[in-house]
Amino acid sequence: MVKPLSFKGDKKPKKRKRTDDESAAEGTVERATENEGGDDDSWVSADAVGDVVGPVMLVLPTEPPTCLACDAIGKVFTDAIENIIDANPATAEPHDVRQVWVANKIHGTENFRFKGRHGKYLSCDSYGILSATSEAIAPPETWNVIATPDTPGTFQLQTLRETFLVTAESKKPNGPPEVRGDATEISFDSTLRIRMQARFKPKLKVSKELKEKAKVSRKELEEAVGRRLDEDEVSRLKKARREGDYHEQLLNLKSKNKHDKYS
Repeated sequence: MVKPLSFKGDKKPKKRKRTDDESAAEGTVERATENEGGDDDSWVSADAVGDVVGPVMLVLPTEPPTCLACDAIGKVFTDAIENIIDANPATAEPHDVRQVWVANKIHGTENFRFKGRHGKYLSCDSYGILSATSEAIAPPETWNVIATPDTPGTFQLQTLRETFLVTAESKKPNGPPEVRGDATEISFDSTLRIRMQARFKPKLKVSKELKEKAKVSRKELEEAVGRRLDEDEVSRLKKARREGDYHEQLLNLKSKNKHDKYS
């Protein structure tokens, strides 16, 4: 079950009353979603290329910070960021679905695709002009995500022609910054941050899974061993559940039971 994106300040929708049949059916789906750990809708920064997956916000190196967005007709543009603390790009969050792209690796490759709000993919033509009008993946819609050397937590978006997404000052007076895909070298203006939903970040998912594994009551552990346990034994078994040698530690305690019984 895919949850719709939510933004700061959104009003909670009123829930209508459901019939018993509806509640039973939806309860099954909700439990499955909870088991997947998909409840954390907070936004965090991608730290490595391997983090980049799911809904992302591409924060551009402009002053003040802007992000990459697209509209219904496929125009790609820089958009002002409203949800940000002290103009720090590491705190940016989207306030509009047009600012959100869904990032995924292209099957069988290390390349990425970025799908916009209207189901079209971020593309760059041979002139460096960006758009989001294609529903299919071809070379113009294929991107490399590269960690910026010597600048942890930042990235470069590179096309298959080995050019980079880059920002520039507007040619129009008081106009918003421009963005293109024709830079031939890495620079400050091509260096961006990628914000993403916490529930998709691999390290956070692993941490949550470890916490879930450690969630076992003292009573359950004592029933598994067959006797009362002291604090050290309980801690040892919980640690074993996190680290993957639970059954080995359980057998050790059970063997201890037999030894104590016949000694």
